[in-house]
Amino acid sequence: MRCLVVADLHYALPQFDWVLSIAPRFDVVIIAGDALDIGSIVDFRAQIVVVRKYLERLASKTRVILCSGNHDLDERDEAGERISRWIGDLGNLGIAHDGESLTIGDTFFTVCPWWDGPRVKEQIGMQLEEAAAAHRGRWIWIHHAPAANSPTSWGGARTFGDAELVQWIESYRPDIVLSGHVHQSPFVKDGSWFDRIGDTWVFNMGQQFGPTPAHIVLDLDSNRAYWFSAAGEQSIDLGKPLRRPADTVEAFPEWLIAGSQAAAQAGGPIPATTHPETG
Repeated sequence: MRCLVVADLHYALPQFDWVLSIAPRFDVVIIAGDALDIGSIVDFRAQIVVVRKYLERLASKTRVILCSGNHDLDERDEAGERISRWIGDLGNLGIAHDGESLTIGDTFFTVCPWWDGPRVKEQIGMQLEEAAAAHRGRWIWIHHAPAANSPTSWGGARTFGDAELVQWIESYRPDIVLSGHVHQSPFVKDGSWFDRIGDTWVFNMGQQFGPTPAHIVLDLDSNRAYWFSAAGEQSIDLGKPLRRPADTVEAFPEWLIAGSQAAAQAGGPIPATTHPETG
């Protein structure tokens, strides 16, 4: 199975175009939160309409998984906690989203919402408990905020991660957790796009401006993860212990070369500017 993982697109439509262009090369496209941008001059309701259309087109090309991030929250629930109602309405498009778990091939995916208070946090705890009892084989979580006190949540001066996520990881020991949120983590000193908590690999691809998003490719058949960004290309072997630095990629699988060429034609060169904030 081959998975394309992005996050923090923040209503950057050229980046959505790029994802759309390369999606057919992958078995699953995963968007780990913040598809929208609350700071955009574009009306939030208009953003939802446009992004929903992109997601519909993506779902016609491959399987799609989307979790909410803090920029995706459009309503409050009865407890006053912010939630992403529009993501909850994506089920009729065949898109796996907040609160769901599903099996694709030999991999079990669990999609967690952004939690804004105790009620949703408790829901996630129950969701993970139920998923732990149901899952078989490889288990991957999609959770927008990265783990606290990890290089994947390091902002250059302090961590911006989720301490609750660390406790959930320690309790249930998934194989992989895919996050975003802290845009600069892979690009700053002491930060990284990958880490390991116990036996669990945790990832944050970071965020960059321009037509091509920073992204991770999971080649689960060969048990490798690749990271592509303005800073270069790196790879790690998921079957080996954590080791730094990651391998510099000198030779790509043929399928990945073909996909990269198609994406380059669609999106153009990767820019070198990264976002200085969390999102």
